Amino acid sequence: MKEEELIYTIAFTLIPNLNLQTKKYLMEQAGNASTIYQYRKDIREIFPEANVRIVEAIADMEKHLDRAEEEKKFADRGKIKCISINDEQYPYRLKDCPDAPVLLYYRGNTDLNCNYILSIVGTRHITEYGKDLCAQFVSELSKLCPDILIVSGLAYGVDIHAHRNALTHNMRTIGVLAHGLNQIYPRMHRDTAVQMTTNGGLLTEFPSYTNADKRNFVQRNRIVAGISDATLVVESASKGGSLITAGIANDYHKDVFAFPGRVKDAYSEGCNLLIQNSQATLLTDAESFIKSMGWENALLKEKKLKEGIQQEMFPQLGEDEQIIVDTLREHDGLQINVISVQSGIPIGKLSSLLFQMELRGIVKMWAGGMYRLL
Repeated sequence: MKEEELIYTIAFTLIPNLNLQTKKYLMEQAGNASTIYQYRKDIREIFPEANVRIVEAIADMEKHLDRAEEEKKFADRGKIKCISINDEQYPYRLKDCPDAPVLLYYRGNTDLNCNYILSIVGTRHITEYGKDLCAQFVSELSKLCPDILIVSGLAYGVDIHAHRNALTHNMRTIGVLAHGLNQIYPRMHRDTAVQMTTNGGLLTEFPSYTNADKRNFVQRNRIVAGISDATLVVESASKGGSLITAGIANDYHKDVFAFPGRVKDAYSEGCNLLIQNSQATLLTDAESFIKSMGWENALLKEKKLKEGIQQEMFPQLGEDEQIIVDTLREHDGLQINVISVQSGIPIGKLSSLLFQMELRGIVKMWAGGMYRLL
């Protein structure tokens, strides 16, 4: 996107008194923000049906250009991508939603249009039961569908556990923020957020220096629901943001899942109600999720293709190196002592082999001393 068009797009999003649906509709009809700016003083030439409120709001678009230029400079300094709804990089799943944002601010390294995306949401007051559910599910999912992108809101409770478990298993994860990218809220999640920018990212529709106001959290929930193939509610009380997200996902005709809980548990009540009211499918494990989504055949084909490519990539492996590769193919990641037990290769010899294989780009050691195939 050209710089001038980007500045006009930012300025257009800054116009008050226009709701999300109207902004999306105007952008789609005009084709770009430059055209809207060109006709700002007589918008009815291209939108004859525009009411007085729209006419007056668009007429003042020029007032937002200085702020838009500042935002562009901030994005450049922070290596933030500004993704317009007209760009190819814009998440296509979200684009189909009637209130999709015209512009997204994104700092990260992950394709927002990857093959599999799941949003995981839930209460901020996560229980030990919820922690165990989240950890076990993500662990299982990392083996069945390692390329899936996990989306959540970086909030306390279920959100941050979803992100951290994804990172633990070297899965990509994106946090959808309710504020600008000049800050991280809550602050204590900053270290996790930094990790996410190198294996996922941070995404928001709000320009810099937008505070984390309560209404913004409700607004951002539609992005969490809209950007994914499905939404999973881990734990929830009878009211809360995760139920709002689930409701939006239902409105978008997305799949919704929920873990059941004990009848009298306060933070299982929302999940149980979703299941009872047929607003969510009861979920017990990652395998049932994959089957419900109808992904098993596609994943099997991808696995066979990947294994074939890996075999072509490593034609000159020695006997022990081939044993190591075969061992790692069967697991998401292993520490050296476990590889030694699984492969039967002594630690001393194994350490040297892994070092040489790392230099050749065959394996890599990740956090926690976990070795994985590249």
